[in-house]
Amino acid sequence: MHASMQDAGALIATRFGVAGVSVTAGGSGDDTEVNGAWIDRLGFSSLKVTIGYTATLGATETISVAANLQDASDGSGTGAADFGDALASTVQATGATGGSTETGVVELDVDLSAADRFVRAQFTPDLSRANTDTAILYVNYALAGSTENPVTATAV
Repeated sequence: MHASMQDAGALIATRFGVAGVSVTAGGSGDDTEVNGAWIDRLGFSSLKVTIGYTATLGATETISVAANLQDASDGSGTGAADFGDALASTVQATGATGGSTETGVVELDVDLSAADRFVRAQFTPDLSRANTDTAILYVNYALAGSTENPVTATAV
């Protein structure tokens, strides 16, 4: 069967990265690098890392996120090294007047054609207002550029 752009979902495989990373400004998880799960990218040449967040921010306070990818020769991280271009810490959202809850997604697109077989995302959330602002973040991976299409739907 031949998958086409009319059925782009048949050309993409998703994988779990990280769930429910809680961050408190000036405290737990703030400005601390988080390691995503290692995934096997065998047969795929492209990756989109999505880092979703929900942040409760005071007025004019911010959430920033930095991100990068690592590659390794096996699923336990043997020979892990940074791979590709990193996303420098960038403000993703700012609290509205009176404070607000902000949601969004940070995306990191990576050409995997020269990567080792296993990859993982790393990200660093940074909240600007100490002790009051909070956030929850998660990571998912979307693999594309498969050597065999359509991509078989499986639970992994």
